[in-house]
Amino acid sequence: MENLSDLTMLSAIMAGICLSAAAGLRVFLPILALGLAGRFEILELGEQFAWMTSEPVLAIVAIAALLEVSGYYIPVVDNLLDILATPAAIGGGTVIVSSLLPEMNAATQWGTAALLGGGTAGVVQGSTVLARGVSTGSSGGLANPLFSTGETAGSIFTIIMALIIPILFGIVVLIAVGWLLYRLLRVLFRRRPHEQPPPIT
Repeated sequence: MENLSDLTMLSAIMAGICLSAAAGLRVFLPILALGLAGRFEILELGEQFAWMTSEPVLAIVAIAALLEVSGYYIPVVDNLLDILATPAAIGGGTVIVSSLLPEMNAATQWGTAALLGGGTAGVVQGSTVLARGVSTGSSGGLANPLFSTGETAGSIFTIIMALIIPILFGIVVLIAVGWLLYRLLRVLFRRRPHEQPPPIT
């Protein structure tokens, strides 16, 4: 029974990490999915997060998700949304994981959730911001709708995998996030090669 409990806990945490990764692509879709999963008892949310399963909250989050998905198809607005989505994704990922963690000290719970959930969402979101910047610069924004469609599809796919095979897909997500973090750090801390002085003649 203890092993089963540990497996259930691991499954819930991995599901939270997967949903946090999805939040890095679209903030409100995984939050909506989490609320629905809690409402239909697919996932067990902590007591203090029962509000996420209420009909008014689900309706508001559903509207927000629709507006977010639609907004990314509007030129210029998509880049502005990225600015707002970055802190929102980190916050959303933190709440998602926190709602699925077992009962523990509040500081430990939120600290762990910030690391696992907020960190995962932040890395994924940061990667998409850079990628959208490249897309905007190289195509003048013409390729951005296709890029946005891929992000939405990726978020939906990740949500589905989080609910079906959370542990297995969670491992995939952790590996992918590690690679993305490595790439982000390389971009952020890349040093430009020093120009060689012209030869003395």
